[in-house]
Amino acid sequence: MSTSTDFSRLPLQQVWPDDLMARYREAGHWRGETFPAFLRERAERYADDIAVVAGDVRLSYAQLWHEAGRIGAGLLALGLQPGERVLVQLGNTAGFITTVCGLFRAGLVPVYALPAHRITELVHFANKAEASAYITTALHDGFDHRGLARALQAEVPAVRHVVIDGDAAEFIALEALQGDRSQLPADPDPQSVAFLQISGGSTGLSKLIPRTHDDYIYSFRASNDLCGIDRDSVYLVALPAAHNFPMSSPGFFGALYAGARVVLSPGPGPDAAFPLIAREQVTCCGLVPPLALLWAQAAATSKHDLSSLQVLQVGGAKLVPEAARRVIDGLGCTLQQVFGMAEGLVNYTRLDDPEELIVACQGRPISPDDEVRVVDDHDQPVAEGEVGHLLTRGPYTIRGYHNDAVANARSFTDDGFYRTGDRVQQLPGGYLVVQGRAGDHINRAGEKISAEEIEDHLLAHPGVFDAAVVSIPDEYLGERSCAFVIPQGEPFKAPALKSWMRGRGLAAFKVPDQVVFVDSFDTTAVGKISRRELRAQLRARHLQQTGGTR
Repeated sequence: MSTSTDFSRLPLQQVWPDDLMARYREAGHWRGETFPAFLRERAERYADDIAVVAGDVRLSYAQLWHEAGRIGAGLLALGLQPGERVLVQLGNTAGFITTVCGLFRAGLVPVYALPAHRITELVHFANKAEASAYITTALHDGFDHRGLARALQAEVPAVRHVVIDGDAAEFIALEALQGDRSQLPADPDPQSVAFLQISGGSTGLSKLIPRTHDDYIYSFRASNDLCGIDRDSVYLVALPAAHNFPMSSPGFFGALYAGARVVLSPGPGPDAAFPLIAREQVTCCGLVPPLALLWAQAAATSKHDLSSLQVLQVGGAKLVPEAARRVIDGLGCTLQQVFGMAEGLVNYTRLDDPEELIVACQGRPISPDDEVRVVDDHDQPVAEGEVGHLLTRGPYTIRGYHNDAVANARSFTDDGFYRTGDRVQQLPGGYLVVQGRAGDHINRAGEKISAEEIEDHLLAHPGVFDAAVVSIPDEYLGERSCAFVIPQGEPFKAPALKSWMRGRGLAAFKVPDQVVFVDSFDTTAVGKISRRELRAQLRARHLQQTGGTR
């Protein structure tokens, strides 16, 4: 690519007002720490301690730092320049952590994609972030990611380099990267953007979330204190590591910051995780509600010793009180409810909270400087204990998405509060009870799905005249997606439509769980109705007809 494209790349930034920056520094939230600096310090202090366990791989802190240097220098040797963005799509492997740390050492900016994402999402991320490279695996769960890489480069030629963890075929092998370590840059500005995360996406495709070194390190450093993570902890990454929850709440970054051990599970189910808990003496793990219930059920008949597990965190979707009690009874450890978002605000129940509080709510904010507003549809505060829309700002909550003026205008107030899209009730003491989503957004076992995005895909089918996608309560998933479809032309059935959706290069979790064919949608007297109102009507009618859960 010509160098002109490099100069025209949109800058990455996250800017807080000067008075708030001063407040956050004064309070000790922002300490001027960076990812390369803290990783270097831990490598020196805990050189021989095991940092990362994945399969047969065991890396000490010194080895993690060395591997990160090799990968970082190797990427620069390919011609990448500090500041360029790199799309990372790796499973729960040692390579995921060494790669991300290598990108930090090289001054390159990771853009996290989930293993489930396919070509539609990757093209969007690569274009939006202006990515120059893509790092992925050869195979994940039987899916050929090298084929995905070829498709991505065909669609987005600006992705000049592809690096593969495993059999690289015509691409560059991760293990073959080499370069001159003296070319690695100095530590970055703590206020610079360390990486881009992806949002759940309440409308359309996911947005990109710029997180700075200062704000993100604060979030997991403070999380460590609230989650009991110290040098003796063993943290299990069971969910996909690229999710914000297993990354920073306190996640593997929190564990590495504490000098603890990170254990990566190839999958989240009991079959994969329980042997690791027993073997590595895992003390803490984070799960979404359906998995927590599955673990609690499986523990009753498991032959593995799970007694080392001290804290099970549950987040990503609401854990209702009855389910919370089942998890506590089934696993016999402390339950910690977690409610947060990749954009920032994270709430925890405290480890010493009474059980009746732990089961009843989703925690309270990390920071004394997390500002929370609960407001009505007109942004006016609701009375204490009333349900309203959650707005927030604070030392680790973003002030804007990358390269998305429309989303920023919609998602942030004039005084910098982020509109989370959640409806909550605030209890005395600042504890929050999540009541659901305010917008057209489906929370399926912790995966956030945009109704609008799925409708757009459905409308591309020649046999679909119109479509509306809604959330339906689900005992196992929390919510599932239901597509109401007005067909046209040749008749077809739901399985055929689902199969066609899968063929569009979407993550599998976005394919509607249920398809209901209807003759028409109700409209108002003047023949107009908003999509939001339509979805609300369809959802209410379906729940009434099915008794609420089917």
